[in-house]
Amino acid sequence: MSKKNIADQAGFVYSTDPNFQFKRSSDEALVTLEPAKQNLVIQLDKKQRGGKTVTLITGFSGTENDLEVLAKQLKNFCGTGGSAKDGEAIVQGDQRDKVLLWLQKNGYIKSKKK
Repeated sequence: MSKKNIADQAGFVYSTDPNFQFKRSSDEALVTLEPAKQNLVIQLDKKQRGGKTVTLITGFSGTENDLEVLAKQLKNFCGTGGSAKDGEAIVQGDQRDKVLLWLQKNGYIKSKKK
């Protein structure tokens, strides 16, 4: 995540209202659900990735930092690269079985493959 001004991240450019107060995004008030309550969906994706296959983990409810930690743990377990952005964790390659195994082993019992 870039270290931009919070107003830049939200897309604000300019306000003519002299009493304008920028309100922080809802992400800061967001609390990460415990693993047993997360409804994660694991799926294979090839769209707009230059024909490369990735494993996509969606449905995470929590902060962006917690999602990045989860993605890093999954990447380390699978031994591949990946990232976390737009509320999704991305692991390179078809790693659906490994990801599901790791998630269930670490308390994400509601996780499922699509």
